[in-house]
Parts: sequence; structure tokens; C-alpha cells
Amino acid sequence: MIGILVPDMPDDACAVQLRKMAEIFGDRAYLSLCLRRRPNDQLRLHELSNMAARFKVKTVVTNDVLFHEPGRRQLQDVVTCIRNNTTIDEVGFERERHADRYLKPPEEMDRLFPRNPDALRRTMEIVDRCKFSLEELTYQYPEEAIVPGKSAQESLEHYLWECVPNRYPEGLPPDVLKTVRHELDLIQKMQYAPYFLTVFSIVKYARSQGILCQGRGSAANSAVCYILGITSIDPSTNDLLFERFVSQERDEPPDIDVDFEHERREEVIQWIYKTYTREKAALCATVTRYRAKGAIRDVGKALGLPEDVIKALSSGMWSWSEEVPDRNIRDLGLNPEDSRLALTLRLAQQLMGAPRHLGQHPGGFVLTHDRLDDLVPIEPATMKDRQIIEWDKDDVEALKFMKVDVLALGMLTCMSKAFDLIREHKEVDLDLAKIEQEDAATYAMIRKADTLGTFQIESRAQMSMLPRLRPQTFYDLVVQVAIVRPGPIQGDMVHPYLRRREGKEKIEYPTPELEAVLGKTLGVPLFQESAMRVAMVCAGFTGGEADQLRKSMATFKFTGGVSRFKDKLVSGMIKNGYTPEFAEKTFGQLEGFGSYGFPESHAASFALIAYASSFVKCHYPDAFCAALLNSQPMGFYAPAQIVGCAKNHGVQVLPVCVNRSRWDCTLERVDGDRHAVRLGMRMVKGLAMADAARIVAARMNKDFESIDDMWRRSGVPSEALKQLADADAYLPSLKLERRDAIWAIKALRDEPLPLFAAAAERGMKTIAEQQEPDVALRQMTAGHNVIADYSHTGLTLREHPLAFLRKDLQKKNIVTCSEAMNAREGRWLMTAGLVLVRQMPGSAKGVMFITIEDETGSANLVVWPSLFEKRRRVVLGSSMMAINGKIQREGDVVHLVAQQLFDLSGDLSGLTDRDIDFRLPTGRGDEFPHGSPGSTDSRDRPRPVPEPRDIFVRDLHIDTLKVKARNFH
Repeated sequence: MIGILVPDMPDDACAVQLRKMAEIFGDRAYLSLCLRRRPNDQLRLHELSNMAARFKVKTVVTNDVLFHEPGRRQLQDVVTCIRNNTTIDEVGFERERHADRYLKPPEEMDRLFPRNPDALRRTMEIVDRCKFSLEELTYQYPEEAIVPGKSAQESLEHYLWECVPNRYPEGLPPDVLKTVRHELDLIQKMQYAPYFLTVFSIVKYARSQGILCQGRGSAANSAVCYILGITSIDPSTNDLLFERFVSQERDEPPDIDVDFEHERREEVIQWIYKTYTREKAALCATVTRYRAKGAIRDVGKALGLPEDVIKALSSGMWSWSEEVPDRNIRDLGLNPEDSRLALTLRLAQQLMGAPRHLGQHPGGFVLTHDRLDDLVPIEPATMKDRQIIEWDKDDVEALKFMKVDVLALGMLTCMSKAFDLIREHKEVDLDLAKIEQEDAATYAMIRKADTLGTFQIESRAQMSMLPRLRPQTFYDLVVQVAIVRPGPIQGDMVHPYLRRREGKEKIEYPTPELEAVLGKTLGVPLFQESAMRVAMVCAGFTGGEADQLRKSMATFKFTGGVSRFKDKLVSGMIKNGYTPEFAEKTFGQLEGFGSYGFPESHAASFALIAYASSFVKCHYPDAFCAALLNSQPMGFYAPAQIVGCAKNHGVQVLPVCVNRSRWDCTLERVDGDRHAVRLGMRMVKGLAMADAARIVAARMNKDFESIDDMWRRSGVPSEALKQLADADAYLPSLKLERRDAIWAIKALRDEPLPLFAAAAERGMKTIAEQQEPDVALRQMTAGHNVIADYSHTGLTLREHPLAFLRKDLQKKNIVTCSEAMNAREGRWLMTAGLVLVRQMPGSAKGVMFITIEDETGSANLVVWPSLFEKRRRVVLGSSMMAINGKIQREGDVVHLVAQQLFDLSGDLSGLTDRDIDFRLPTGRGDEFPHGSPGSTDSRDRPRPVPEPRDIFVRDLHIDTLKVKARNFH
């Protein structure tokens, strides 16, 4: 190890540090000589050389480099501003005074340091001494707590045979026994038994605490993992490939991903720290890099751009590496030729991809036998009781450290809470293992794409595919999960599979071997394992070679590389009797498929949870709705859409109530065996859980009779009562409207005066209270109440916002979303709604998919790239949008292909003045000339717009509904 001190401190402090360096590093200590471009620089270098000689420390010339070439000086100044949270106009001498801290050629360094030839030569001396090899980082996996007197391998086999009756009560079938022995032999050769024992012990602990968990990914290919209870997919039933998980040729550690309930995963993490000790366990790090929006925000702030301009610029970004064209800047009312604005965009483009900060891996644990900090630096994480290593997860994999992935899955939390509600209120004991398999009603619901809130099959793309694929069995669901991915789409596998499934295309297999491999997927290689099996069976690849083929396909980390397998694959197929044309076609398919395809094992694991969530939604929609609300934030949809979907399933939803609600949403018996969902106090924005707990505890024996009674008995601060009043939580039981409740709360003080407190204890009214006249407040309009509901609970049980605007919309020939989605093929129409979801999948080639909603339901829009670029501000900035377009039908799948887009966000501004029968005159004339599709109105003038959510809009805030045209956010 070499130590180099860069002196950037007073001489006294430098001398102290230099003495410590000499003691620690001996002849491996160096003092850096670098220019500061300040007065007396040469005298300073002379004094530093004398100081180094006094402590017998050698000097070395450096340049203290901050940027690689002179052109990055401006970016360096901006980064300095970002680090110091200041602007370029105020940074002063915090930035570098000179622009020479870049990499210089040797000749230039000779010229700059003519008096220090020995220090110059020592740069090569240091290079020669730096002979470190990664092989020096000898990694040892911890010795697991094993069966006394047995090795790790013997212990693994002991637990395996002990667990066999749980999976196979009648004993292992011969084919499974053969598979198990093959896996155990490979595990023994690779010495992976301790790793399997670790994961087994973690899963065993979680289940002992009632924490739902399930392994997924390539581990689902393992019969050993299935028998131990780590995964839930029987690889023999699903014909999965073990080499996808562990391969001797690949010689890489296995990677077992286990999902836990996201609200209880921390219990598992802390158990791991406690069990393996903090000296031998830590989470991996991830390097978070600048993307377009973040780069524009930070650079714009450093260069002193106004906040509204920064928001307007970032609202025009979608993909992380995208530039903002001049046309879009002008659409925002900005001048692209402004020097400071142009500099912001140029520097932001340079900053994209640069590391921003070190973050935590979602759950990748590195465990060691000896001290972990002997191998890698460890630092405390920002989260309490956590620590991370300062290496990226990819670095850990490159060093072949075994990593245990303890991941979080929100749907497991939702399912656990749903099972608890069903058990408590319906007296049905249900869990993932007890759910009825192949339930016809569940699949009927899935085929109708009624999957909002379920796992994996709730996205726009999945919902569009469900009525076409029409799943009827579990394996259909496995295909459904995997088929809506970039790989199958770009490999042109989706349409052939659907045509063959519908009987519109003949299924042909050139050889029986290929039919055995691709029979389940109708001759189309939909999964990564399919590609591997084709290579092994048809081209003679070994299992390890087939896995190398899979890894060479372009995924999140790897790009290209498949071409190097082309000769071997094509020649191998021709040698085994396939035609050259078929071999070339197969390779082209696999090459296209490589952009990103799902492993079958992963799809099967996810399909299990997708089916379970669909089953609960189908048969227990009330419990599913409550559990989903209690598990937020998760999924694509906001609470308003979750509640709306539940109501469509016949579920009654009751509002937040101070005398009935708990913290969580729960079920409440309303009629015989029928239950309603009672919204919990967790829905009230800003209300602390501790205050809600005190309220629930105070009313255990008797309901609250008034706000004053509630305040005195619960002891919560008046601000908490105000938050409940804002959410209208006093109306259901105390019959107090919002304004009346807020008025009553304003009289309360968190520290009551002694006179009033004494009177309250005696049950007397004070003189002031006796003489206080009743105040008749003007109540809020229906529209204002809707806005307040969205603002304080994120949803409303009253009318949908667009119901108040329906008469105005009808005057403009704007139809409802329901009418639009039921219209005939090819019909031209105009509809409008609140924007719920915006999606631009990487495989969509720039096509934007949008979901809007009104009081009748939702509508699905398709926006072509040309229209997106033309109306980018409307697409990304509108909270309410009108669309003129053409209906496109394909079976039960309906889209409105947009031709014109209009921002109606301003129409929401009048809701505060509206009751249901009150019309707001727009005063704008005919905004949508029915005979002039190409015309625009005054709303299309550039103005500041909101920053969009990249994937979906989760909440409707009061600022979204009560919009001001000049400052909408």
C-alpha cells in the first residue's frame, strides 16, 4: 500500500500529517508537489521539499487533476456550485482560480517542474510499485451453522431429505431424484453448499416470523431450492433448465433472489446483521448517475435559472439521454439562443451519465468468513442500523463474491394483509399455498383484462394483451407475464405465437427434437431457457456454452455479442439436419430476442403471485381493495383508481371516520355477510400514525360525542384534529361539515387555560361558551368538496371531477370515455379525461401510450412519435386532456389513436364554484371547431407547465385541480 499526501493545509498541520504518513507507510510514503498558480508558488514547492526531506519522505510531482481536458473547466465550476449548494454568481473563490487542473503530457510536466527532476521520475517508480491483482482479494464464504459432525455438503443433503415430504409426500419421483442428484453433484464440485444453507436459514427465519417470502429468478430452475422451500416452482413440472442457474463452465456464484414483504423486510435484514455480525455482513452499493431531468435541475440551479424555467425545461424530457430540441424550447416560451439557457443545456448534456451519489443496493448482502473490511471499505448507510460496502454490485460479481439478495415486493405485503383481513372478517384461512388452483372465475376475470391492482398483469401493455392471449391455465399466465417484454416484441415472436394460438398459422417442427423443446410455446422461443435449449438440442451446445449464449444477448448490462455464436449455432443446426434457411432464421430470432427476454423460471415465479392476487381480487374484492390501500405506494395506480375499481366490483367504500376508522383500511360489516371497506386514517395526508393510535385507543370504550370530547380524551394536538377535518372525517359520525369542524377546532389550544380546563372537568360551560352565539357558516360547494377530498385523501367518494364539467364537454361534442371505448372501429370522435398513466416502452419506437379517466371509466390512447414531438408540452404537462382521434379495434382491445391533443387543465379551475347543476361559462368561444381539426385555440399558447411523472400520475393534488393558467404545477 502506498500513501500520497496532497498538501492543502497550513504548514503546521501539513507537518503533523507528514509525520503520521512517515510512521505508517515508511518508504512507501510520498508528498505531492503540485502548482496552485498563486504568488510564491516556487517558494512553496521548495519549502515542501525541505519538509519532506526532514521527515525522510520522498516527493512526487502530480497535477491534482479535476478534469481530463481544458474544455471541461466550465463543467467543473458547475459541479463545485452543486457541491456547495450555491450559484455561479455567488460561488466566489470556492471555484478553481485557474483552468490547468487537467491531464498534461510528460513534456508539459517537465517544463512546469524544471527544479524537481527526481520528483518527476518518481511517478514511474509509483507505477512500478502498483502491481496489485484482484486475485489478492481472497474471498471466503462464511461457515454456516451446520449439523454437528457433518460438513456443509452433508448438512445441505440432511436438510434436503428432511424437507422432501413437504413437497413430495409420497416420495421423490425417479426423474426428480435424478435431477436432485445431478444438482447436488454440481453443488459439491463448485463448493456452493454454504450459500444454499445461508438462503435456507434466511427463508426459514422469515417463515417462522410469519413473513411471506418467495424465491424467484433463475433459482426457480433448481429442484434443490424447490424442495428446501426457497422457491415455489417445481422445475420438473415446468421443465426448467438447471444450467440457467448454476453452470460449471460459467464458474460464477449462484444468484438466489428472495422476495419478502416490503414492510417487514427490515426484520430480515436486521436478523442477518445480528446473525453474521456487522464485521462480516454489509449491503452492496449502487452508483446513481445523472439523467436528463436531474442534470438540468442541478445545472440550471447552479447557473441561476429561475425555478419555473427549470421546471419547464425538465418537463420536456422523457428519456434519460434525450436532448431538448429548439422547437420545444420555443413552445415553452423560452429563447433557445439565450446564452445562459444554451449553456445550461450544453453542460447538462455533458453531466449526463456522471456519478451523482452512492446508494444502497435493494438488498444484495455480501457475507464473509473473516472481516469484510479487510477486503473492501465499509461505511454507515443513511438508513439507521445499516452499513454498505463502497463497491458497486457489478464489482462484487466481477470478483465472484457470493451475494444473497434479500429483496422487497409490495404485492407480498398486500397479499399478507389481504389474508389477515379474510381470516379476521370472513373466517377463511387462506395463504399462497391454499389458494384454489386453475379457478375458472379468476381466469375469466383475467381474460377481460380486469386486472387493475394485481401483480405484473396490470400495466397498459399487459391489459391490452390479455384479451388477445386469453389465459386459461397457469402456463398461459407464465407466457402472459413473459411475452410483453422487449425481447419477444423485437424478436417478432408475439404475433406468430398469437396467430398459432388462435389457429391462424400452422405450427411446424422440422424435427421431433425441436418439438420437444418448443412444443409448449408453439414453436416460438419465448424464454431465455428456450434459446438455451435450442442451442443445446439443435446445435450441440453444452449447458455452459448455452448459458454463455444467453449472457451474450443484450440485456441491461450486456450489448450485442450474440454474433460470435452465429457460426457455431448455424453450422451445428445444419450438421443436425436443419436447412440453412431455418438455421439462419432461428439465429436471427434469437438475436432479436436478446434485447431483453424473461427467464421462464422468473416468469413462473411471478405468475404464481399474479394468479394469487387475481384470485383474491376476484373472490374477495373488498379485502383486496383494503389490503392494496394499506400497502401503498406500489403499482401503477393511485388510491382513487383502486377504490373506483373496487366499487365497479360491487364493493361499498365508506369514508374516513373519527369513530370508525383505524389507522389501516379495514372491513366493516354492513348487511348480513356483506362487508364494506372503511377507509383508514392512513389516507389522511399529514396525519401521524402515533396521533391516529391515540385517537383509536381513546375511543375504545365510548365513541366521541364532539370535537371537544375527542380532543380532551385523546390528547392529540389540534393540528391533528385539523388534518382530520380537512379530510372530512367528522361528517360520518359527528355530522360536522368541513368548515364547521375547522371552525370548532380553531377554538382549541394545545395548552388550555386553567379556568377553561377546570370548567371542563366539572362538566360546566364557561361564561364565554354560554354566551358564544352559534355561527352559520356557508358550506363548501360540491365541486370544492371534491377538490378538498383529492387534496387531503388522494381520492373522493363523491362525484368524479369531470361529472361537474360534463355539460360543458357535451357542448363541444366531447363524448365520455365509456362511449369512446365502445365505439365502432374507425369512428372519429373526441373524448377527454384526467391523465392517469403515461408510458413509452423502449420497444415502442417512440410511441406514447396514455390512459385517461372520466366519471364513466377509462380510455386508452396511442400517440404517434410525430404528434408527440409536435404536442410534447400537452402530452407531458396536462392533467386533463382532450383527444380527437380514430377508434382502433383488434378483438376486445380498443385504442383511440390520437390525431389532435388539447390541454384542458384550465377547465378544472372552476370546480371550487360548482355544484353538480352549476355551469361554468368559459368565455372562450368555440375552443374546438368541429369542422377544423387542424385549428388551435388560445390554450395552446406557450406557458409554464408541470413537471410530469415519468410513468404515471399517482396523486391528484389541490394544485392539480385548482389550476392557475399562469403557474400550473
